[in-house]
Amino acid sequence: MENSTFRIAVRKFGPFETAMQQLWDAFCLKNDISIAVEMVPMELHDLYEQTISEGGLKKGDWDIAHINTDWIFDAAKANAVQDLTSFIAKKAPQDFPQGWHNSLLHLQEIEGGIYGLPFHDGPECLIYRKDLFENPIEKENFKKQYGYELAPPKTWTEFEQIATFFNRPGENLYGCVFANYPDGHNMVFDFCLHLWTRGGSLINNENRVNVNTSAAIDTLDYYRYIVKKTDAVHPGSIDFGSVEAGIAFSKGEAAMTINWFGFASMSDVIAESKVKGKVDVTTLPFAEGGKTASLNVYWLYTIGTGSKNKQLAYDFLRFATTAESDKLLTNEGGIGCRKSTWKDPEINATIPYYHKLESLHENALTLPQIAVWPDIAILIDQMVLTALKTDIPSADLLKNTQIEIEKIL
Repeated sequence: MENSTFRIAVRKFGPFETAMQQLWDAFCLKNDISIAVEMVPMELHDLYEQTISEGGLKKGDWDIAHINTDWIFDAAKANAVQDLTSFIAKKAPQDFPQGWHNSLLHLQEIEGGIYGLPFHDGPECLIYRKDLFENPIEKENFKKQYGYELAPPKTWTEFEQIATFFNRPGENLYGCVFANYPDGHNMVFDFCLHLWTRGGSLINNENRVNVNTSAAIDTLDYYRYIVKKTDAVHPGSIDFGSVEAGIAFSKGEAAMTINWFGFASMSDVIAESKVKGKVDVTTLPFAEGGKTASLNVYWLYTIGTGSKNKQLAYDFLRFATTAESDKLLTNEGGIGCRKSTWKDPEINATIPYYHKLESLHENALTLPQIAVWPDIAILIDQMVLTALKTDIPSADLLKNTQIEIEKIL
């Protein structure tokens, strides 16, 4: 091995960090090797900068990196991540590819190459406190106030009413919690989900990104309204990323949240959770004329094209993606990607809704797979943030954003 230290760029999240260290230690023990490893946890923006923008993967600064599927097309086009096809042909991962759902295999398959292996999954869904929704007193009071049975919301109107009903600042309980920190991801994902559940699309008939539509106006109008609804929303939402919003939910501070599936399971796994056994998940609400939708963005293990330790890196990836390793990640609070983990009796005993992952994937849509998507995502993120902080009409914001998108395209 040419480099004295093997370096891994890790998405900053406690369960990822502990699982990765355990996997590396087990890998070294199994293979009777002693190699120094440096795992560097990073927030989303820093991870993208270090690995792709600044060429860290290409230059050999990183042997392995967690890359999400928003970035993988960009990374492959920049020759930053290694095509694993030849490695897989010689020695494929356990049960590859049938061990995974098809929706977790195609985004990293680009122009005949395979540029990563699934690491962490969990489509967006509605996460809610089933203990609150099933409480007889809450059900009785809700029906008296709104005239229908309390149940997980099917429509955005019901979502708003339920969030308002459960908003009790004096008890440190809020109706819902959002992730509004402007990192180029959270609010972009929310915008897309609200757009899709209103029957809209990011792509026009000419297969180009277009946000200047009537459905997008309805989306932005509603989103800027709901997230600023102080009698329904956790006040920390404006500063929360998805991780912080997930932690707030696990602390029992919200009745509902729209977030990645992983933050539901985290609430049933981590020791500090105050809502263990009280959580469930379901599909997202929708507006009139729309239907439920989910977003499929997942994390990958990738190998840098500049790595001097590619065979060792691939050997570790094979080890880290076995059924046993996938289950370990899940027990730490991440989301395993294998179908065997989703159906595992022990996992479902701890997380009773884990088997729902397969059905959630059936409604999961994906973001446009184009090299400039990260730049477009930043424009959408800035647009939503401006909508939250100003009174500029949504139609004007969308029109101006589309002009900037056209410049990029």
